[in-house]
Amino acid sequence: MPDIDNLLQSVKRIHFIGIGGSGMCPLAEILHSEGYRLSGSDNNPSDTLDRIKALGIPVAMGQRAENIGDAEMVVYTAALLPDNPELVAAKESGVPTFERAELFGAISRLYKTCIGVCGTHGKTTTTSMLTQMLLEAGLDPSAVIGGKLPKIGANGRVGKSDTFVCEACEFKDTFLHLSPSVAVILNIDEDHMDYFKTMENLIRSFHTFAEMARDAVVYNGDDANTRRALEGVTGKTLVSFGFSETNDWYAENLSVEHGAYDAFDVVHNGAVLGRVTLAVPGRHNVLNALAAFAAAALAGADFAAAKKGLEAFGGAGRRFENLGTYRGITFVDDYAHHPAELRVTLEAAMQMGYRRVWALFQPFTYSRTYMLMDEFAEVLRIPDRCVVTRIMGSRERNTYGVTAEQLAEKIPGCVCVQTFDEAADAILREAGEGDLVLTLGCGDIYKAAKVMMRRLQKEG
Repeated sequence: MPDIDNLLQSVKRIHFIGIGGSGMCPLAEILHSEGYRLSGSDNNPSDTLDRIKALGIPVAMGQRAENIGDAEMVVYTAALLPDNPELVAAKESGVPTFERAELFGAISRLYKTCIGVCGTHGKTTTTSMLTQMLLEAGLDPSAVIGGKLPKIGANGRVGKSDTFVCEACEFKDTFLHLSPSVAVILNIDEDHMDYFKTMENLIRSFHTFAEMARDAVVYNGDDANTRRALEGVTGKTLVSFGFSETNDWYAENLSVEHGAYDAFDVVHNGAVLGRVTLAVPGRHNVLNALAAFAAAALAGADFAAAKKGLEAFGGAGRRFENLGTYRGITFVDDYAHHPAELRVTLEAAMQMGYRRVWALFQPFTYSRTYMLMDEFAEVLRIPDRCVVTRIMGSRERNTYGVTAEQLAEKIPGCVCVQTFDEAADAILREAGEGDLVLTLGCGDIYKAAKVMMRRLQKEG
């Protein structure tokens, strides 16, 4: 197989299988801006697919062998099955094929400054914050984000500068394909253990990512696992952030304003730079903001511009996203799918002054549900009411014999449902004015909120 970096210097015609995927679309946009001739295919219409078509890139709906045409390289999403007709046709005809993560890594090497944001929790929010800060500072970055950033109306953008901001995911060591100049490590928590097996292996991967950074590592100095990952990392600038005054960047004089908007002073090397008020709730977002400030400073953004950009940030898509209020019931959707994420999200929600907080949780993957069953049960006791849907297995088979009913049985008063209509029945039967309904999970649980909102709209 040819080296993808060298191949990108010689080919001009590239085909994307699954071009409408949220991770594929921004990469296609970047290559399009660099003058490559692209084509793509997908099975489902989407906003991202509309963006691709608007650039004049031809897209075939449905996947057939002839779609690859005269492509000199084929890029495919990791979700693709091995018998996909386009992938099979490319391999049989000798066209070089690369999984998205490999192309992502090659694109990261096209930029002088690549800031890779990793961590078990907070990647999308922090990458979004940082992108908005750099835009406000006039640094015009390119970006690949795991969720939609409202300011740009997309999960990625093509800038004209030599700065690239990207979300670096540890799943199956995907982030080790990247070549960051600055690595940002937000936290390290037990997740994806079906792949990593042990915490030692997980921490070792983050250590490797930190060592790969050419210039600097921004890291959570309050997180023990992150500190372990930084042990032995030398030859680059190490910048810590957290709540402790021992960090290079820290927050002090925290207060909760307007119910849940955290205001705090940003301190850098002992000097107070200014007071910031966030429009996204939770102490965890204070940490995300500090990480973004530190990375923005390394990228050349001045504090005043970064502050302005941050305070205008209302959240990324599916990150405590307010969907609206209907008949006095507020609906918010959040991507949280790990116990630690659920805890900070639910604790923030419980401080916001609602009459009752309803959690509608969709477990994601059998392995995570099985391995973290007790942790899920503990945090799902935080809200006033809890409803659990069946497990979304995604890429896995249920070799664990685990069920959502087993989880629900561990949560007092919890109701387990099979469908989104049943979830709507269970919640709307009791929910009333002043309540918050929070849909939680990284699958399609947001659709349940839409079911409830449509019902309430019809009722007037």
